[in-house]
Amino acid sequence: MGAVRERLLAQLVTWPKTLLGVGVVSRSTVEATVELANEHAVDLMLIPSRRQVDTDALGAGYVEGWTAARFAEFVRARDRGNRVLLCRDHGGPWQNADELARGLGEADAMASAMASYDEDIEAGFSVLHIDTSVSPDGEPPAGVALDRLFTLYRHCTDTARRLGRDVVFEVGTEEQDAVTHGLDELAETLGRIQRFCGEQAIEPPLFVVAQTGTKVMETRNVGSFGSPYRIRGEMPSEIYVPQLVGRLKSFGVLLKQHNTDYLTGETLRWLPMYGVSAANVAPEFGVTETRALLHVLEANGLLNLRDRFLELALASGKWRKWMLDDTGASDRDRAVIAGHYVFSTPEFGIIRHDARARLAARGVDLDAHLKSRVKDAIRRYLECFRLTGVP
Repeated sequence: MGAVRERLLAQLVTWPKTLLGVGVVSRSTVEATVELANEHAVDLMLIPSRRQVDTDALGAGYVEGWTAARFAEFVRARDRGNRVLLCRDHGGPWQNADELARGLGEADAMASAMASYDEDIEAGFSVLHIDTSVSPDGEPPAGVALDRLFTLYRHCTDTARRLGRDVVFEVGTEEQDAVTHGLDELAETLGRIQRFCGEQAIEPPLFVVAQTGTKVMETRNVGSFGSPYRIRGEMPSEIYVPQLVGRLKSFGVLLKQHNTDYLTGETLRWLPMYGVSAANVAPEFGVTETRALLHVLEANGLLNLRDRFLELALASGKWRKWMLDDTGASDRDRAVIAGHYVFSTPEFGIIRHDARARLAARGVDLDAHLKSRVKDAIRRYLECFRLTGVP
């Protein structure tokens, strides 16, 4: 058993808890995560997607223009206690929007994904999520998705061995859904993955991403997980999720829940008790920072800067994929959803520079204020997941 696997498992045996993966939605979120991990002496996972952090060949990521190496260097310079694990979220073919925009075929998209993983492994990423749920013409057939997963799994294992790196894997072959799926199909998939690892004499995945009925749209969780009402054809989460966890444990893997944003504190507190080993949260923290920015600008009468930011965020169009079909969202709502996508743009850099100077003259440290609000949002998950305090 590798050191990374032992380190993650060791945290789960003291008392029921859920490990937290924090999305790399902004520089402030990364800094807040590193500080909280060290303040509370708890291991936290930073989970950049390929859109957020990727190779220079693909234009790097929309967050600070970071590649895996530059991102790792930024984190390690601040992570004095070595409490942060770097993890790739949604690696795989066509997971970078540029691959879709360029119309890459399967061979080129797989090669691009491999190059991205190679940089991750070299930079010291510890957990690699292999996600083969995307293709240019929609979600691929299950067999095709698995074949691609096996190819990438083998490639990453070989690269890690060649570089002397210790990595563990997180696997998933279907897009997140608002409802749960049957356990038999999942068992069949896990059986195939287990056979593949045995035949290849490689370590099986540590985490499996499975449907628990969570899905983020706009600024809320619209899935069935934690719903106060019974949903026709759906098992209640308090029955379904423990059954799911038990089925996964029979294959020697742990459940990692995605799309955990915006759930109530009461619902979040049940995750450790259900046996959810890890959970990812991302867009909520970007929205938190955006709202904090708007509030401090408005509270200090900097309405021209606010309006310039809102126009920039709305014009980005990055809100489109998050909208409900029957949305009643205003332009401001859309801009709030898209705000963090423009934080690293030159245009926002001018707005932020001006805001810093004007707020500093009034005794307000803009960067510290935004980071503090994000820390509060992350801290809610640390408490609900039993990562702080005593049992």
